[in-house]
Amino acid sequence: MEPRIPGEIRLQRQAEPEAAIAAETRTLVIGPYQTRRDANGEPRPPLARLDEAVGLAAAIELDVADKLLVTVQQIRPSTYLGKGRVEEIAGRVEAEGIRLVVMDCALSPVQQRNLEKAWGVKVIDRTGLILEIFGRRASTREGTLQVEHAHLAYQRSRLVRSWTHLERQRGGFGFLGGPGETQIEADRRMIQERMTRIERELETVTRTRGLHRRSRRRVPYPIVALVGYTNAGKSTLFNRLTRAEVLAENMLFATLDPTARAIKLPHGETAILSDTVGFISDLPTMLIAAFRATLEDVIEADILLHVRDIAHEDAEAQGADVAQVLAELGIEPDADRIIEVWNKADLLDEAERERLLNLSRPNGKEGPKPVLLSALTGEGIDRLMSRIEARIAAARTSFAVILEPAQGAELHWLYENAEVLDRREDAEGAMHLVVRVAPEKEPRFLNRFGAARRLRGGG
Repeated sequence: MEPRIPGEIRLQRQAEPEAAIAAETRTLVIGPYQTRRDANGEPRPPLARLDEAVGLAAAIELDVADKLLVTVQQIRPSTYLGKGRVEEIAGRVEAEGIRLVVMDCALSPVQQRNLEKAWGVKVIDRTGLILEIFGRRASTREGTLQVEHAHLAYQRSRLVRSWTHLERQRGGFGFLGGPGETQIEADRRMIQERMTRIERELETVTRTRGLHRRSRRRVPYPIVALVGYTNAGKSTLFNRLTRAEVLAENMLFATLDPTARAIKLPHGETAILSDTVGFISDLPTMLIAAFRATLEDVIEADILLHVRDIAHEDAEAQGADVAQVLAELGIEPDADRIIEVWNKADLLDEAERERLLNLSRPNGKEGPKPVLLSALTGEGIDRLMSRIEARIAAARTSFAVILEPAQGAELHWLYENAEVLDRREDAEGAMHLVVRVAPEKEPRFLNRFGAARRLRGGG
């Protein structure tokens, strides 16, 4: 009988052959960009977009030999790029021994096949690259199923590196000259059957997650979810707040599966902190749909911490991308439950740090202010914890309750279903409590404790 291998080690061993292949694959990353503007109408820096694409390639250990910025005036239906540019890149690919080209855009199946013929190497687009990363990172059963379903949906129209066993049946690598039409149709049918089975499995997994979520809701703890652009430092902040050991690296999409831990707020109350997958610009819609179940923790959270890499040159545009994804999930970016966290203050020079610190100071005249901090050094963490506690308190009502010594069952109910902020006993043994009750628990609370005295919201 083989010894039991921990999940992390098993996943690491499974990834090792892929990592070895990736490390030997000389890659050219091309940024073929049309002018694109952010939410404020400002052009997004093309170099920042290209650097992000290089970061995506590095996330699966590809050997990025070179990167190339290409300005695209008009997208060609057959090859995306113009004929002269395609020929120029073909020479570069041959001269530099490139084996893989990453196009940081969405390619149609025809464009992908034509570029592969013109350059004689494997070509993947932004969607394919993100799917490869997700496939490498996902570790839970739900995450793995969601990634596979999205990957199959993407490959169904291409049949390029769909399943290894299909490629073996065809011979060769699949992308160097496709199979015959009969085999394509057979593969499509097999892919559709597998997708249907995955959908059934996902229904079961989603129901299980729903049960877990409802069981958490029975505990009177508010839920705080971390959201933000990928590599903004969410997992580092999660580890700082929870003292956990979640994977936190300077790598895009380091976290793909949701993680939840209990944290203690400054005055002793407990909250549940949830880490989530990072958002990114041009995230394929199929992946937003595939990860919707994972993001349900975000939808239902009491507080959202929008973590931003404030030292990044593209910080404003990244913030707008996150706001757009939240809007697609039905969450308004200016909702009261969102706290903006300006992370990576340790990377700022002194003048910029002081400027942002002044901007983040509450003055009572404007709306909620961001919290400037460094998850890496711990600077500003106390300010964030106080802000979380104040925001939770503002959304809940506090009551004064008096219990007789014999009302042990009622006392137990309060500890199970509300936050007990203060408790003291008088000379006769009666207990005087101040409790804070979540809005959804108020009807049950008032039905049970009709004599409770309502205090100001938030206590």
